[in-house]
Amino acid sequence: MKTYKLSFGTISIIESNIAEVIVNDGVEMDEVMVDEYHDFLLNYLEVPFSLLINKLNSYSYNFKAQKMIVNLKEINAMAVVVGTSGGLMSTETLIKMNENNNWNILLFHKREEALSWLYSIK
Repeated sequence: MKTYKLSFGTISIIESNIAEVIVNDGVEMDEVMVDEYHDFLLNYLEVPFSLLINKLNSYSYNFKAQKMIVNLKEINAMAVVVGTSGGLMSTETLIKMNENNNWNILLFHKREEALSWLYSIK
């Protein structure tokens, strides 16, 4: 597994079409960071790809970033690992704001379960 450090956190390539994303604690994602994120995904992963979003840290998004965060047609699925009620609430809010995008997304409490789900829908 190869790990890359970006301005907002780290992305680890698990498989050619699966990556784990961990945003650094205290980051406020903006549209510049989202563009960096999207560029990385499109350049380093095989399409279509799936994402394991591991919410180990507390972070936020500005409004523009919330609307564009994972709106890439190349994304097959997203599994989000949440460990706190705050992480769960913020993720549910983000999903609700983008419900018209029909994301294939599920929330999990354990990383292994999230990864198993991503492998099952490959």
